[in-house]
Amino acid sequence: MKTRQHFFTALFGAACMAGAGMANAAPMQVTSASFADGTAIPLANAGNAPGCGGQGISPQVAWSGLPEGAQSVAVLISDPDGGKGAGVSHLVAYNIAAARMQMKEGELGADGPGVTVGKNSAGANAYRGMCPPNGDRPHHYILTVIATDVQPGTLAGGMTRDELMAALKGHTLGSQSVVGLYSR
Repeated sequence: MKTRQHFFTALFGAACMAGAGMANAAPMQVTSASFADGTAIPLANAGNAPGCGGQGISPQVAWSGLPEGAQSVAVLISDPDGGKGAGVSHLVAYNIAAARMQMKEGELGADGPGVTVGKNSAGANAYRGMCPPNGDRPHHYILTVIATDVQPGTLAGGMTRDELMAALKGHTLGSQSVVGLYSR
């Protein structure tokens, strides 16, 4: 009886320790110094086309707690409220080394060292700042980081969001998003 009690005590202790190890593993997090989740996006990140009022600077984004095996990340910004409900892709960026841990404000504007910028909804290989129609309710801009097992620099340039998603099929390890709001 005493041996059985020690066995269950040891088993319970091992289970608690295993659970504690899993509880201490930090989940994937995405943040932006440009705007907090659920808050307004500043004019610096809004579109710089006539009438948009912004500077067209891509927002800062940081990631941590990536799943084991992450080699690169993709960063997307989309507006599901735009395009009269069809959605608008503002940024498609990929081939970014996971270990980089962040992209500074303005670094996702176009191809640069360690980043490939694909086609936005307008067909340009660039960041497209926010510019919803005047008077629309605030649009929701979803900034998503996708962790992948793809080596940085492997994927071809110039992909659209849909082409990137097809290329990443079976290679994604996790993702996380923050949402910013913007209206004019």
